[in-house]
Amino acid sequence: MVSAVREYTPAEAAAVSEVAVKAVHNAIDKRIVSTRFSRRSGRALTDDDLLRLKLWYGVGSILSAERRKRLFDTIDENPSADTVRADDYLIVDVAKAREHLAARGEALREADEIIHSVKGVVGGEPVFKGTRIPVRTIAAMKRQGASTGEILEGYPALTARMVELAEIWTAAHPARGRPKKLSDQGLRVKSVKRLPLSKAGSRKASGTAS
Repeated sequence: MVSAVREYTPAEAAAVSEVAVKAVHNAIDKRIVSTRFSRRSGRALTDDDLLRLKLWYGVGSILSAERRKRLFDTIDENPSADTVRADDYLIVDVAKAREHLAARGEALREADEIIHSVKGVVGGEPVFKGTRIPVRTIAAMKRQGASTGEILEGYPALTARMVELAEIWTAAHPARGRPKKLSDQGLRVKSVKRLPLSKAGSRKASGTAS
């Protein structure tokens, strides 16, 4: 039985390959990767395209564009090879690149299974199934330096894996438009306290929400 080919949107491809979305579109426009049309996302990329993206930008500072294209030709001729010689001095670990992409691709699939949006729940924001915890909030906390332990202390319904999946899911599904207000997400302020912000005594309200 032949397994179905997984298709990725440019944003999903960027999240899995850890290449900037702009670079993904640039690679498509320059035909570094070939794409197909998908009703779901327009431009669609496959696992093979992600491997090309990963290697194209991974060795970009070492090999010229012409040598990178020759590297791809060699990989196409030897699809089962673990390593490929790019030139007289450089050997590329293709197996490790495939392994890394496979792990991140599986993480994205896992995230898609446990994250959803429900009309009327937290303003329709994506949440973890069985909770009212906004996924983008968790990902934002990680970006701002919060540790997984600190997040789990504040959200005991989550697991370390869920926190990890929030990051790749958010990268693969960037929010559109302006961030929603707390009231739009079905959240409310629980407490407010004032903190000094300057020597002049300027003060600003800050609060927590639920």
